[in-house]
Amino acid sequence: MSFSGARQTMDKERVSFNLARLKKGGDIFEVAVDPDLAIDHVNGKDIDIKDVVRSEKVFSDVKKGIFAPENRMEELFGTTDPLQIAEIILKEGEIQFTEEYREKLREDKRKKIISMITRNSVDPKTKLPHPGQRIENAMAEAKVRIDMFKPAESQVEDIVKKLRPILPISFEKKRIHLKFPAAHAGKAYGIISGFAKPEKEEWKNDGSYECEIEIPAGMEPDFYDKINNATSGEVETKVIE
Repeated sequence: MSFSGARQTMDKERVSFNLARLKKGGDIFEVAVDPDLAIDHVNGKDIDIKDVVRSEKVFSDVKKGIFAPENRMEELFGTTDPLQIAEIILKEGEIQFTEEYREKLREDKRKKIISMITRNSVDPKTKLPHPGQRIENAMAEAKVRIDMFKPAESQVEDIVKKLRPILPISFEKKRIHLKFPAAHAGKAYGIISGFAKPEKEEWKNDGSYECEIEIPAGMEPDFYDKINNATSGEVETKVIE
């Protein structure tokens, strides 16, 4: 299954169903699919093909409800089993999505990218993270295009390059030393582990706990909020230069 091929097809035509399509031996074979499960299945997740297809039928034209001829399925696939054929279509063909679903993919990916930039970067002048709305506005101004299939992580670098002429962005790390009294040590450890792997840990005889962590600078305000709420402010922090 090639998602790049699927994307090119989707740009050329509007479809009314989310489907997988394969042209074989001059004939068209289609199966209606659940789009999220189809993507997971193609990407190797353990998703049963029965859950991927909307119905155990193979079509020549899903939209018109025209079934594929059994003699052609037997001739070209060596079987008339719709689930076996669906597996082949997903593996060798292309997925076509409705405009509604394409827009959902773009929006979900756009939000994830904005969140990643906000959490991992700062304004180099103020050393504070840019609000999500500011990142979003800059993306619109830079006319950033989101690839709905490409992982968000692999798109961030190119997108940030386009944003820098509009918005100063710096990816920085902060190393912080933390000290917790015994009453909050256990709870604090769980929160810290959600942000970074604790380093230079030391459990004192009185039950207090000290460590260092390194986090993206953009996550610093969120980290302080969570750790102060969990300990009622009973925590000592120091940024290590």
